[in-house]
Amino acid sequence: MILIENIDNNRPIVENFVPRKYEIGNNKRINIYGARGTGKSALAIDYIAQNHKDGSLYIDFDSPTLFFQNLSVVDLQIYINENDIKILILDHWGYEKQVEMPKVEQVVIISREPLDDKGFMPLQIMPLDYEEFLAFEHHISQTNGFTHFVKSGTLPTMAQSQKTHQLSIKQFLYSKFTLQELKLLSILSTHNTEHLSINQLFTFAKEHMKISKDWLYKTIGDYENEGILYFINDKSGKGGRKMLIYDHATSKYLSTQNNFSVGFDALVGLTLLFHKVSVETLGRDGYIVGNETLIVSAPFGGEDAMWAKSHKKFSLYKKEGIKKVIIVTVSSQYEYEIENISFEALPFYEWSMGDDE
Repeated sequence: MILIENIDNNRPIVENFVPRKYEIGNNKRINIYGARGTGKSALAIDYIAQNHKDGSLYIDFDSPTLFFQNLSVVDLQIYINENDIKILILDHWGYEKQVEMPKVEQVVIISREPLDDKGFMPLQIMPLDYEEFLAFEHHISQTNGFTHFVKSGTLPTMAQSQKTHQLSIKQFLYSKFTLQELKLLSILSTHNTEHLSINQLFTFAKEHMKISKDWLYKTIGDYENEGILYFINDKSGKGGRKMLIYDHATSKYLSTQNNFSVGFDALVGLTLLFHKVSVETLGRDGYIVGNETLIVSAPFGGEDAMWAKSHKKFSLYKKEGIKKVIIVTVSSQYEYEIENISFEALPFYEWSMGDDE
């Protein structure tokens, strides 16, 4: 009982919390899940701080306090009853269906992957999209905000530590990933945005690491379930699936490659995924959304160059039934038509917050 009281009296505080697009709500059982670093814990801690400071209990099972002490479910229930706890938040808890859940008005379980329990309402927390990222910025222009976004990435912690970004991202990675996981993530980062198969990834990885195929397949599957990796199917079904790592800045930090065009393409693809848009790739020529719209990443694509490229690709676009091509750029804006296909170039900061995707 003293252990639980100590935990309750030393609950974490989130300073300068920036509101997100998510609301926890009043469901009796909620599962907040998502990739590491996306702000799940901060959201839950702010939720009870703002609305339910009294009558709530937050327990982080990753806390060193619990390294050598077991938390008894019986003692937990007694503490809940004696202190009129109405909201219980369990973070990093190794949830098992067969374990009896404490009786309380609302239970929130925070996990990396969604719980296999339909009794919990799922609430997936995604990395920051550009609109959310701007909430972390103060008194800056759209262009400067985009520059910061490219540098800082999609993770809330990084968005708040621009002046010490390199150190912060290193600390984040070593605190959230094992050394073996980091080595694999580094290899994956080198191939970010490429079309490939899991077997190809194993071939790349075994050149640098002593790993089994079973371990790699399981880890890749875990990364995908958690939302660290995304694989986008290609419309042709050939050449593997396009792989994207959930944070473009992390991928850049870990990779030996330093290609702005690759990072920008990843940013465009992630924006579609974070907005829950159904998407396929048209080979390496862009992202197909809504069957008839193609999103093309061209950071420095001027009108003349893109006009010429569009003519070369026109037969492919026509064959695939494309009616509109949106060209996402860093700052250029223009439009033109070729026969019955319209082409529109938009700066990323305008496109990412619009309805075109």
